[in-house]
Amino acid sequence: MPVPGPGYSITVRLQAPPSASAAGDLTTAVGRVGGVLTAFDVVESHADAIVVDITANVSSADHADDITSALDALPGVRVRKVSDRTFLMHLGGKLEVSPKVDLRNRDDLSRAYTPGVARVCQAIAADPENARRLTIKRNTVAVVSDGSAVLGLGNVGPSAALPVMEGKAALFKKFAGVDAWPVCLDTQDTEEIIRTVRALAPGYAGINLEDIAAPRCFEIEARLREQLDIPVFHDDQHGTAIVVVAALRNALRVVGKPLEKCRVVVSGVGAAGSAIIRLLRRKAPADIVAVDIDGVVHPGREGLDDNLRWVAEHTNAHGMTGTLHDALVGADVFIGVSAPDLFGAEQVATMADDAVVFALANPDPEIDPLQAQRHAAVVATGRSDYPNQINNVLAFPGVFRGLLDAHAHHIDDGMLVAAADAIADVVDDRLNASFIVPSVFDAAVAPAVAEAVAEVARGGDVSGTTADAVTSTA
Repeated sequence: MPVPGPGYSITVRLQAPPSASAAGDLTTAVGRVGGVLTAFDVVESHADAIVVDITANVSSADHADDITSALDALPGVRVRKVSDRTFLMHLGGKLEVSPKVDLRNRDDLSRAYTPGVARVCQAIAADPENARRLTIKRNTVAVVSDGSAVLGLGNVGPSAALPVMEGKAALFKKFAGVDAWPVCLDTQDTEEIIRTVRALAPGYAGINLEDIAAPRCFEIEARLREQLDIPVFHDDQHGTAIVVVAALRNALRVVGKPLEKCRVVVSGVGAAGSAIIRLLRRKAPADIVAVDIDGVVHPGREGLDDNLRWVAEHTNAHGMTGTLHDALVGADVFIGVSAPDLFGAEQVATMADDAVVFALANPDPEIDPLQAQRHAAVVATGRSDYPNQINNVLAFPGVFRGLLDAHAHHIDDGMLVAAADAIADVVDDRLNASFIVPSVFDAAVAPAVAEAVAEVARGGDVSGTTADAVTSTA
């Protein structure tokens, strides 16, 4: 049974007898069926009854029903209403538009709108680059999705993708002051997506592609980068890769291994896995072995698509074949962006001494982290309820903040490496096996990433690598 957490939190409003034991009876009932009580508030008090709001973390809809039934079964207790706090947060959406200027009188209106605005329009027509200085383009990013690969839910479509894109936009604003807006497209045709984004692009200074299924996402990103004069960043690829490379740099510091002598196994060769492989190659590991549902990727394998063919040609220096379990034998690092429950502690035991395991499939990782910890020296997941959460929010706000500050027209691998190094450096002397990446709420992260990315964008390469343009792996 999943562990109760704040992502599934309910508030139960009920009426109870005003007895001295009422509070204890109610809290005990919640705990008896596995709920985690987080708040107990008396909202009304009368001579013959009290009205109480009980807030608890639960694990599922069935678990919420169990808690409600346990409370309702107590003598004299009547449940009035049950509210899902996650749904309450989303009522009416999570975003709004607020003007930055006052419109108090006719003079204000004549400058913000007609007739004064016409002169600003003419200035931009004369020099389109003025749009970055005189409009919202200066600080605005489009978060674009077709809803084809949303979280772990799959192809749920554009309307169902909207809450995720809203959340992404809220994170942009919270962590980096970037004004981002959801753009959910009612098409999953590659040509139509490219054409639509290209048509929308003049209003934005950057495009964040999100939750677009592989392998279409590779072509969409590559062609938009060719056709647009603003940065295009597919967060499922490059945001993940940045944070993984940052975390791996610090994990290897913990165990005292240079990446140049490590064999890295990457499980999952879709959008995230392919980008991780490409960015890791910039750091020159001894070898990378990629594995997907059909086993180890190698040039002799039949049925390779363009993406897998690129991976086969640029990894697996010794021509390994076989399964994931075969690939793990003697490996120094495992990075999983694939599927749950692929191996256990006995396979980790076959890895090299002081192994590093990043099991990032969400919500259920490739291996139970507690099992991995039996033999691995450092373990990371994508979850917030274990140490070392590898989360894209460490990357994308600062990356776009730096791109916007530098008025960048493109994004390249040098910027991605600089972002990864900046995230790793924030950990500093706090580094240990349970703290290889900073908290997502560490206020130092986004500014550090922004500064590093902006410096590369302006021509100063802080990463020590050549800032070649990012190209698709497809």
